[in-house]
Amino acid sequence: MEKEELKIVNRGLEDEMEVSGYRLCHWKLALVVVGVVCTGGFLLLLLYWMPEWSVKGTCTRTTVREAEILLLRSTDEFKRWFRAKVRVMLTSGNNPFHSLDPQTSSSVANGHTPHSPPHDALRKCVENQPVQIRYFSLHSTKYYWNDMIQNFEVLKGLEDLEVTCSSIHAHHSSGLTPDQQNHRRLFFGVNEIEVKVPSIFKLLIKEVLNPFYIFQLFSIILWSADEYYYYASAIVLMSVISIATSLYTIRKQYVMLHDMVASHSVVRVSTCRPNNEVEEALSTDLVPGDVLIIPANGTIMPCDAVLVSGTCIVNESMLTGESVPVTKTNLPNPGEDEKGVEGAGVYSIEEHKRHTLFCGTQVIQTRFYTGELVKAVVVRTGFSTAKGQLVRSILYPKPTDFKLYHDAYLFLLCLVGVAGVGFLYTIVLSILNQVPARTIIIESLDIITITIPPALPAAMTAGIVYAQRRLKRAGIFCISPQRINICGQLNLVCFDKTGTLTEDGLDLWGVQRVENSSFLLPEERVCREALVKSQFVSCMATCHSLTKLEGVLSGDPLDLKMFEATGWILEEPTEEETSLHNRIMPTVVRPPRQLLPETVVSSTQDIELCELSSSHDIGIVRQFPFSSALQRMSVVARLLGEKRMDAYLKGAPEVVVSLCKKETVPENFSEVLEDYTKQGFRVIALAHRRLESKLTWHKVQSINRDQIETRMDFLGLIIMQNKLKTETPGVLEDLRRANIRTVMVTGDNMLTAVSVARDCGMIPPQDKVIIANAVPPKDGRSARIDWHYADNPATQANKGAHFEVVDIGLEEGDPEDSQILPHTYHFAMSGRSFTVITEHFQDLVQKLALHGTVFARMAPDQKTQLVEVLQSVDYFVGMCGDGANDCGALKRAHGGISLSELEASVASPFTSRTPNISCVPSLIREGRAALITSFCVFKFMALYSIIQYISVTLLYSIFSNLGDFQFLFIDVAIILVIVFTSALLPLGAEPGLVREVDPCLRCL
Repeated sequence: MEKEELKIVNRGLEDEMEVSGYRLCHWKLALVVVGVVCTGGFLLLLLYWMPEWSVKGTCTRTTVREAEILLLRSTDEFKRWFRAKVRVMLTSGNNPFHSLDPQTSSSVANGHTPHSPPHDALRKCVENQPVQIRYFSLHSTKYYWNDMIQNFEVLKGLEDLEVTCSSIHAHHSSGLTPDQQNHRRLFFGVNEIEVKVPSIFKLLIKEVLNPFYIFQLFSIILWSADEYYYYASAIVLMSVISIATSLYTIRKQYVMLHDMVASHSVVRVSTCRPNNEVEEALSTDLVPGDVLIIPANGTIMPCDAVLVSGTCIVNESMLTGESVPVTKTNLPNPGEDEKGVEGAGVYSIEEHKRHTLFCGTQVIQTRFYTGELVKAVVVRTGFSTAKGQLVRSILYPKPTDFKLYHDAYLFLLCLVGVAGVGFLYTIVLSILNQVPARTIIIESLDIITITIPPALPAAMTAGIVYAQRRLKRAGIFCISPQRINICGQLNLVCFDKTGTLTEDGLDLWGVQRVENSSFLLPEERVCREALVKSQFVSCMATCHSLTKLEGVLSGDPLDLKMFEATGWILEEPTEEETSLHNRIMPTVVRPPRQLLPETVVSSTQDIELCELSSSHDIGIVRQFPFSSALQRMSVVARLLGEKRMDAYLKGAPEVVVSLCKKETVPENFSEVLEDYTKQGFRVIALAHRRLESKLTWHKVQSINRDQIETRMDFLGLIIMQNKLKTETPGVLEDLRRANIRTVMVTGDNMLTAVSVARDCGMIPPQDKVIIANAVPPKDGRSARIDWHYADNPATQANKGAHFEVVDIGLEEGDPEDSQILPHTYHFAMSGRSFTVITEHFQDLVQKLALHGTVFARMAPDQKTQLVEVLQSVDYFVGMCGDGANDCGALKRAHGGISLSELEASVASPFTSRTPNISCVPSLIREGRAALITSFCVFKFMALYSIIQYISVTLLYSIFSNLGDFQFLFIDVAIILVIVFTSALLPLGAEPGLVREVDPCLRCL
């Protein structure tokens, strides 16, 4: 069979792999069987450890299309090999969305044009022929063969159809027939994130087949044959304790993950059928395309689904780490012929997060109108869901590449070479002296067990075990003990800002309103009678996503602070009201009666009319939720008694100003904004617009937000203060003294981040900050980078010019040698600039990473990418975050420390109960202690084995050897006592980290 080029699966993704096809070869298999018998099973073990040799030794190469066995290799730096068996299943269609019933029109409800009725028996027979589908499974993911692309692909769910939002409403909101559901289940499988807890026996077999334990088994058999029973028994006891401890730790992690996943994985759900029937079923039966009814009292979502009717309030802490309720609205439903309105594009989970309910998140409350059920169309199931992907990343993590272990294996190979010399020497010497064959075999093999000490693995883990125990006492929990050693090498730590370096909550520092295109003086309070009917206060009271849960206001902390500052009252429609009225029954906000101006009533008949005219109730008609991509949110509201409606906008100042009429924006807007941001304040801008009278309540429900968020009147600024945690400056100073670099990675504003970096000591006052602003290619112009000095707010906050354009000439050499930069400097850049630089200026990425200190407006995937860039320039990277959007970076870093105990942080190797960064120096100190212990133990064990090897070799030359009790005394009474007590002593009382690490570490 002619060889073909390698296929690539998961192209461009983190788990990208090369695939080559093989077919079983009987004569090769026969040779391997003979080899296994001749080597006493050792060849079988070797093939178990080396999947590549196993496949190539028993199979011949063929095309991927016709392969029986697939050999996969990851394209990352680890180049791991995997073996997968190709399986075949028979189905009635070649894809999960194939229409099964050509004689009915039910398939129209799922977006597929029904077949015309068959006109002859032959066509019907051909259509009913089963189709063979080839697939393989790897890491809880199924890959199906696609003839169109001539490669294997993963079926994610409903997104594979590239359906539009209107199509979901028109063709996918009626439900599936039982036949369609069963057909799709063949492809997508059972909707369950199954974490199998391996049996003790399976774990034992897997652990015992480790090369070190196989060597120990070989040593024990050899010593027993030589009647060294006491020594063999001691090694057996050590090995049993080591294996039992390892099995307990591994199984405990599996049980914890299983319990976390399985707690709500199987629930009873209600689904819709095409004939409008509601059917009860188990959540495991769900498939993409099913229509799920969300119960009014809430539920734990068993899948990813998009809302097509009603509204849900959801707690997404499992995914984001933030236990802030989020309002999910139904997917916009423009007509098929309507263009330029919201929802006209292709549905995407990323773009339509505000309409998507994610697996594992908790629906707290639902809201429906006119008796309409709250429905959601299932988009993804099982391991394809957001929760499933998180669990997969925990079950199948990337290996940790640590130089100590790499060098240890190389040194062991050197010892094997030394042992080989002794092995040959013993055989030659014994033959020359006519020693019996049995004695020659035992003594020559004994040299190998002496040179490579079997107790080495247990001795190497001693320091880790003691360090883990001390970390637990300090409130730091570890789910990956091997990472403790790596933490001893950390020389750079990335910190999230909000909730990590600074407090979680925001305090309202004040407001600065605009009148007649000019800023007024800053004001501390807005809760007063003079401002109660102003558009500024109305915007603060309406432009938010707050809701009431059991009578208590709940939502984003920033929205809460802003609304509480107004002193207004929020009232939501009850279930009875929403079931009796149409869907535009609004949420109402009103000021307290004591803030409204008093009115004089002339007669008792006018009391009711006077109360109505003096009230200031505002109904929120439509909400456009906050979008991190757009950096803004807006609402459409209507004052009671008014015919026209108002639009209120809130968001990042730069974005809001771009949507306002220029004549309403003060001339000194940039200077005022920069002054606040450089002092570390978080600034929010407000805007307002009076809508046209032709916009009715019904039209507002389907209008695109771009038509609302334009030609606004600028209202002013809200200034929020985010305070540093008290421990932050001291910890960062400790790290700086220890020569450990610190970097800030945040989603906040650039200048705010720079200011916080200066305040906490990450950037010393005398150092320069250079902002790298990268502009993508546009209108035929190539991408470019603009470099600016950011002013030091301590010395230049009141000057008119705030930026100085400089040319740093990075392309010509190391900027540290440039005459333009006489002082220490730090680069700062936004997530947008980081993406442009990584795409268009790849030669500068590593140079900027060496001096980059502040990375602002960073998305979660950009944080992970930054960690990888820092690792590529030989940094050992730690990441400290509060679990909110930091999960990817926490997993990818050499040492990830989560300050949150929420489920999202289960992927982090370390979790601290102390919600501040004081845990970072503690972890590094314990890591250094464990690393020093492991390295010293390795040197000690290697030296002792060489000494014993030379001693025994000399004794062999005079036909003598050490006795059983002599071996036992040396190995147990001297060696193991020293090894297992060297790390038992607690660390010194000095809490700080030292700048110069132990010379042993330099060798690494």
